[in-house]
This record gives sequence, structure tokens and C-alpha cells, in this order.
Amino acid sequence: MTLLVPFDGSKLARKALEKAATFGDMLDEEVVVLTVIPDDADYARDRGWITEGEPFDPEAIESGIERRASDVAPEATFRTERVSSDEPTATSTNNVVRAIRRVAGEIGASVVFIGSENAGSVIAPQSSVGSPVANDQRYDVYVVREPGEDVDPEDITDIDSTIE
Repeated sequence: MTLLVPFDGSKLARKALEKAATFGDMLDEEVVVLTVIPDDADYARDRGWITEGEPFDPEAIESGIERRASDVAPEATFRTERVSSDEPTATSTNNVVRAIRRVAGEIGASVVFIGSENAGSVIAPQSSVGSPVANDQRYDVYVVREPGEDVDPEDITDIDSTIE
């Protein structure tokens, strides 16, 4: 069994990687961190990989994201896929989704951990990889929708609680 974590460095992706690393330790399973980098400077800017005016440098982006992933899960295997916009009708997000699904199949992922605030929503935004990756039946999906801020214990109710 291999656990796959698509990772873009966002808070939700970091939380998904934390969860996958915990599961990997408990189950003694390999965790693979996958970063997909399209040849699209706007995509990189939208994700905060580069700032306005900063040159698009895939090697620097890869190095920075790998460092962030290693801070969260040093034992994980890091993998990068670069995708090009060779199809005139495909968006960078479509290309990222295809790469994630292809790699999940190649490594025989049993669970894909996705950090997405939109996965499972009725309306799936065009820029989210969560919903299309979750639709693949070859693997289970663990969706992290909250970055892990503290929760007030009074906001949590026990299903069999007698307190009303």
C-alpha cells in the first residue's frame, strides 16, 4: 500500500501531508509526496510559488516545495512531475489532475490524501484538483478541508451525549 499526497505547499496540502505521514507511520506504509508543476507562470503565481514580476523557474519552485514537504514529512518520498500545456483546450489544472491520477495508478496508490477546501462541494471550482482526483475509483480518498486550527471543545458534540 502506498499513500499519495498531491502537494502544492498550501496550508491544506501541508495538513494532508501531516495526516498521511501519521497514517504511514501507523500502518508502516510508504508516503509519496507529488508536486505537479505546469509550464504556466500564472498558475505558479496563483499558488504563491512566485510573486508578481519574479521569473518562472521550475527548478527553484521544485526545490522550495520539496523543502516545505520535507519539513512536514522527512521520511516521505518526494516526486515532481512537470506538465506542459500541449493541448489548446486543456487548462493547467486539467493537466495537474491528469498527472496526479496517472502517478496514483503507476505507484498503485491505495489512498490519496487531498488538501482541498472545495472537495465534496456541490459546485467544484475550475481551479481545484480535489473533485476530479477524488472521482477516480482506483484508490480511496482522504480529504482534508480544514488546515487544523484549534476547535473550541464546546463546539464539539458527542453523538451519544446526554447533554442538550
